[in-house]
Amino acid sequence: MQTTSSILMVRPVSFGFNPETATTNAFQNELQHHTAAEIRQQAIAEFDKFVALLQEKGINVTVIDDTEAPAKPDAIFPNNWITLHRNGTIALYPMHAPSRRLERRPDILDTMREKYQVKKVVDFSQHEEKDKFLEGTGSMILDHDNRIVYACLSPRTDADLLEEFCQHFGYQPIVFHAYDHKGSLVYHTNVMLSIGHRFAIICAAAIHDEADRQFVITTLTRTGHEVIEITPEQLRQYAGNALEVSNQAGQHFLVISEQAYQSLRPDQIQAIQKYAEIIPVPLYTIEHVGGGSARCMMAEIFLPEKAQA
Repeated sequence: MQTTSSILMVRPVSFGFNPETATTNAFQNELQHHTAAEIRQQAIAEFDKFVALLQEKGINVTVIDDTEAPAKPDAIFPNNWITLHRNGTIALYPMHAPSRRLERRPDILDTMREKYQVKKVVDFSQHEEKDKFLEGTGSMILDHDNRIVYACLSPRTDADLLEEFCQHFGYQPIVFHAYDHKGSLVYHTNVMLSIGHRFAIICAAAIHDEADRQFVITTLTRTGHEVIEITPEQLRQYAGNALEVSNQAGQHFLVISEQAYQSLRPDQIQAIQKYAEIIPVPLYTIEHVGGGSARCMMAEIFLPEKAQA
């Protein structure tokens, strides 16, 4: 239940530094001494390498090409605007930055309908009119097996909207406040927490309230996860922005960036490898400029496949 072997990814066309999202994302940086065209080409090369690494392991990747107009510098991160569930539901989410709202494309839903059983679409995006946001599996870390959602509240993650999601899909919310290396609220939960089938990677030190911190760790342990703690410095290198996936043969993998992998200690790597093979992916340009990493680039497809004719 927790992992899938099917992933949706969006190949970028207009990737670049987005000043609109940088106001709430302390991980974004402008890349000096590179033209916009050079940055785009580097991001495309990293993306194509990423897809190839997943496919080599037998993971099914549906690649959608971004459209040239309108320009969408963050289209490479689809997990923020869409989730695709086992019960045949697709959910769409309200995005904090107006430029990112353009990423919700009806033709991508049509592509999903061609191969998968889509029974209904739940659209939360109307909450943008009320300045309430919930950015998919950036905002929410879903423990599917135990029906729990973990979320750090921020300008991009609204508590009331999180409650609405939980009531609709039957999850229990666990909320807290977490802070990054600049003392700002962590913009997305998925940079500090990753939950696999049998393990969880967490920067517990980022959780501000000690009672909240202990409750999160206790809940992860109680639900059968080995807790692997990372440091704030490792968080800055995207060690928390990882996703466990599987293939049709039942093998499990942890997808993580090369930078994040190199930040891990040997004991942390050993703990992860008890449960999953690690796939390190070089994403240096995407991470530096886009402020997101491997997990952000993958939208998990849990939808049931259509029967083959």
